[in-house]
Amino acid sequence: MDNHYCIYICGVGGQGIIKTSTIIGEAAMNQGLDVVMSEIHGMSQRGGSVSTELKIGGFNSSIIPNHGADMLLSFEPVETIRGLDKVNEETKIVYNTHPIIPSSTDKPYPNVDGITKILKENFKHVLPIDGTQLAIDAGSVLSLNMVLLGAVTADEKFPLTKESVIEAMKNNLKPKFHEMNLKAIESGYKSIKG
Repeated sequence: MDNHYCIYICGVGGQGIIKTSTIIGEAAMNQGLDVVMSEIHGMSQRGGSVSTELKIGGFNSSIIPNHGADMLLSFEPVETIRGLDKVNEETKIVYNTHPIIPSSTDKPYPNVDGITKILKENFKHVLPIDGTQLAIDAGSVLSLNMVLLGAVTADEKFPLTKESVIEAMKNNLKPKFHEMNLKAIESGYKSIKG
């Protein structure tokens, strides 16, 4: 890492995006890294689109310019598409393949395999993961954010260690949820590392 790393996180309200950002920020500080985080964008209380932007390193602004993200971490397939203005050809795109179909529309949901195919045709580093199923297997769909955090720590260029992410998770979640979330982090990590 050249002491600068930008992470764009997106998804739907209620998926744990804010908590994920908090844990990444704390893990960065625990490793002695500077971190700035954007305000939350979106309607998190209504199941709408939510995004956060984190910049690790010596940055003055928390906003990631278009095509400036090193990592796009998406909790939902269509939200991945919405976040593409932040990526470039070297960006790692890690996303949950499980859709959340809005109840407020009668439009058909795009085919997820089609989304994955188009992403892989246009970007070098596309890492789809059925994070929802891995979270359920770990004990609860609510651990989706920890599955995805585990997945990003498996990337060799991600500036945070899995251990610092686990430490920050333990500082931010109640002890009764630690074992389940540890399983979730490990399953996400293994899904990328193999």
